[in-house]
Amino acid sequence: MLITGSGPILVLSSHEKPDDDVFLAKLKAKGIEKFLAYELPLDEVKERYGGHFQTVVNDLHETDDLRVLDVNGHRVFDLFKLDGLGAPFVHESD
Repeated sequence: MLITGSGPILVLSSHEKPDDDVFLAKLKAKGIEKFLAYELPLDEVKERYGGHFQTVVNDLHETDDLRVLDVNGHRVFDLFKLDGLGAPFVHESD
């Protein structure tokens, strides 16, 4: 989960950590240069998004390593409890 200036979004990525330079460059290309990132358990995301999760995963191409699963911040906040998120990764471009 990324909390950005426009609100929370949920992304799927093959990158292991949010501080990966390629991951950060892809977010920057999408206009996301300042955010808080929280890693969510994949099984929990699959359960809550059901068929939509599978559709997004099946639509991945070999070269895709970042997919937006949900841009509806209200839904993201409704589906995941804030007290279970843990410590965020904080990023702000120079």
